[in-house]
Amino acid sequence: MSWLVGTFGTAIGKKLFMSVTGLCFCLFLVGHLAGNTLLLSGADAFNAYAAKLQSLGALLRIMEAGLIFFAVVHVGTGLYLFYQNLQARPVRYRVNASGGGQTLGSATMPYTGVLILAFLLFHLVQFTFVDKGDAGVYALVAAAFAQPFYVGLYILAMAVVGVHVSHGFWSAFQTLGMNHDKYFGLLRMGSVVFAVVLAAGFAFLPVFVGWVA
Repeated sequence: MSWLVGTFGTAIGKKLFMSVTGLCFCLFLVGHLAGNTLLLSGADAFNAYAAKLQSLGALLRIMEAGLIFFAVVHVGTGLYLFYQNLQARPVRYRVNASGGGQTLGSATMPYTGVLILAFLLFHLVQFTFVDKGDAGVYALVAAAFAQPFYVGLYILAMAVVGVHVSHGFWSAFQTLGMNHDKYFGLLRMGSVVFAVVLAAGFAFLPVFVGWVA
C-alpha cells in the first residue's frame, strides 16, 4: 500500500492516474452513447433498457457513486497539477505556444474538466436522482429535450466534452508511454475524430427526441 501512495504522491503518478481514469471515462462515454441511441427506437425500447439498468440495484448505485468519485478526483488532480505548473512558472510566456503544438483542447483542459464535472452532476440530478414516475425515463428525457434551453445547454456541454477528449484521449496514451513516432500522429488524428463522433452523437439525441420524434 505504501508504494501505491508513494507512486500517486508524485507528479508522474498523478498523471498516470489521470490517464487511466480518463481512458475509463472515454469507455464509459462510448457505452453511455450506445445505450442512449435506444432513444431513437422509441419509448418502449429505451424504458426497457433503463429498467434493465435499474434491475442491477445496489451495483448500479455503487457504479454511479464510483463515477462521481473518480470524476471529482480526476478533475481535482488535474487542477492540482495545473496549479503546480503555474507555481513552477509564475511568469507566463509572452508568446502564444500554439506554434509548438498547443491546441484548443490542451490549452483549456482544466477549464473544460470543471465544466464537464458540473454538467455531470447537473445531468445526474436531472435524470438519475429524481422520481421517474409511471411514464418511465423516456418521458422524462423527452420533456427535458422539448425545452430549447436545455437542448442548447446539452449541445454546448457535448461540444466541451469533445474539446476535452480531443486532447485528453491521445495525451493519456502518451503519458502511458504509447507514443512511438510511427503511429503517434495517427493517434492524435484519431483522437480528434473520436472526440467529434462522440460529441456529435450525443448532441444529435436531444435534437432527434425533442424536435423529430
